[in-house]
Amino acid sequence: MQQTDTVVKEDMEFVPLINPFNGMPLQKDNETLVDEQNYRFPIVNGVPRFVPNDNYTTNFGFQWNKFQKTQIDRESRNSSQSKERFFAVTDWGKEDLSGKNILEAGSGAGRFTQIVLDYTKANLYSFDYSDAVSANFRNNGHHGDRLKLFQASIYDMPFPNHSFDKVFCFGVLQHTPDFEKSVKCLIDKVKSGGELIVDFYPVVGWWTKIHAKYILRPWTKKMSHEKLLGLIDRNADWLINTTNFFNKVGLGKITNRFLPVCDIKGTLPPNLAKEELREWVVLDTFDMYSPEHDHPQRIETVKGWFEKYGMKVTHANFITYGDNFKAAVVKGIKN
Repeated sequence: MQQTDTVVKEDMEFVPLINPFNGMPLQKDNETLVDEQNYRFPIVNGVPRFVPNDNYTTNFGFQWNKFQKTQIDRESRNSSQSKERFFAVTDWGKEDLSGKNILEAGSGAGRFTQIVLDYTKANLYSFDYSDAVSANFRNNGHHGDRLKLFQASIYDMPFPNHSFDKVFCFGVLQHTPDFEKSVKCLIDKVKSGGELIVDFYPVVGWWTKIHAKYILRPWTKKMSHEKLLGLIDRNADWLINTTNFFNKVGLGKITNRFLPVCDIKGTLPPNLAKEELREWVVLDTFDMYSPEHDHPQRIETVKGWFEKYGMKVTHANFITYGDNFKAAVVKGIKN
């Protein structure tokens, strides 16, 4: 076989790439990655691809390529929500991350990718199961070798176990088929003494699934992405007005859970201009109703999985950020 170059020479100093299906090292050969058995993976639009686009996350590829810049702090005059959430949840602003190898699981369009690369000196390895990686590359590819971006499955990542100083996964685990297995796969990639941080949709009581989202999702997740997005877009204005009215008269916590729209007051940045707000509402509502999987978990359950697979839990509770937004977070250090 023709001699090939390594993917990025720095990678071999830090985290080597492997064929996730046989564990063999990968090298770059033109626009593919190849192992010693000539098993090849294409590099498309600057991103190595280990999975096909046609999978259970096609909705995320659709939404993030359509709303590529919506949640990117750099593109907004009125929101720094991604930065606030990232540093509140991780508490990494107090650390020097120079030269550290960080893994981001489930990048979407790169809202947190941008924060890591703009505000730390870490080397970031990031992946998503969907073609959202194309949007992420357009948003953050200018960072060059500090960003290593891949389209891959959380169950078959192209990295050896015990490779990363820190791993984070925000707002993703509930959308995977097997939440517990996903947690274990992330733990496998953490070095001894390294840190894993996840946030996710929580179960907070028996009423969690008494919600328009869970009532309507059996139908909406089967709709074509274009049809569902069009339906949401046509109804966005009256839903925003109705939600704001109920919030103003103090009934929002009771009534708005039954409206087929995202939680505007509880999840969206507070100072968005009218058109920005509408765009966020359409995006977040599509994000609610389109995924194949939506499996919220109790914080104590996720904590138990951390401990089961070799993590010393350092935090398992809600973290408040921004204007009283909350994230359900579990953190741990690898034994």
